[in-house]
Amino acid sequence: MSAWRTLDGRPSRIIAHRGASGLLPEHTLPAYELALAQGADVIEPDLVASADGVLFCRHDLGLARSTDVARRPQFADRRRDRDGVSDWWVDGFTAAELDGLRAVQPWPQRDHALDGQYPLLRFDALLDWAGRQSPPAMLYPELKFPQVFQSRGIDAAELLCAALEQRGLAGEQAPVWLQCTDHEVLHSLQRRCGNRAFALVERDDPRLIDTPWLGKLSRWADGIAPDKAALWAPSGDDSGLVTRAHDCGLEVHAWTFRDDVANEPFGSIAEELDAAFELGVDALFCDFPATAIALRNAR
Repeated sequence: MSAWRTLDGRPSRIIAHRGASGLLPEHTLPAYELALAQGADVIEPDLVASADGVLFCRHDLGLARSTDVARRPQFADRRRDRDGVSDWWVDGFTAAELDGLRAVQPWPQRDHALDGQYPLLRFDALLDWAGRQSPPAMLYPELKFPQVFQSRGIDAAELLCAALEQRGLAGEQAPVWLQCTDHEVLHSLQRRCGNRAFALVERDDPRLIDTPWLGKLSRWADGIAPDKAALWAPSGDDSGLVTRAHDCGLEVHAWTFRDDVANEPFGSIAEELDAAFELGVDALFCDFPATAIALRNAR
């Protein structure tokens, strides 16, 4: 069997993107539990903050897409327009109010049988659950919209650091990695907490072809987390990103692989995942982690 082309030579890690979110409502404890049971190496929660400064595992600032808030008459008057979008914004709800909501599947083509069954999950509760696993579950939180919360007087980065420090989860060897699109915030988190840090990058970010920038990033970050489209040219040929990053000592964690969404320029999710494995992508964010795990194991 040929060696893996990842930075450390180990098989690519499979990251459960928002848990096993292809099968269960995202960012719920059952979605995380299922992903771990399927063999995912890493569990990925997104983090947002309530009006009273409590971190919750949610992806969006708005609650309409992934919760049942629209069906709660007591919150009908909480809907607000913000930047041309009308929604129920998470920072307008207290933690106690968010505790009373229930998660729904945000993707229309996925199973909605369990909509409204599971409560929203506080980050503290997720940390407690992860610590009870044997070995402790590896978590990879993404701090969402830190500047938005900062403008509302909520220091989400401070909340995250404090939660890790209180549980002895700060440090390079801790089973918690950090990620954020705001690299300044991420760098400050890394300096304070010492956890491994990965810079989220959009597909069209020109810095991805800038080797000197990657080299500077490697002075403090452990890797980049780019949109998977940055891995390949439109033809499906290697863009060279993985090689450039590896040459700078950076891991590459690519997002997001989904079984039920078009995988162009590839003909199937299996072809797309195999192409990522061939490139030596170090970790893959997957909505259906079991699919990626089976293909990895088959190699």
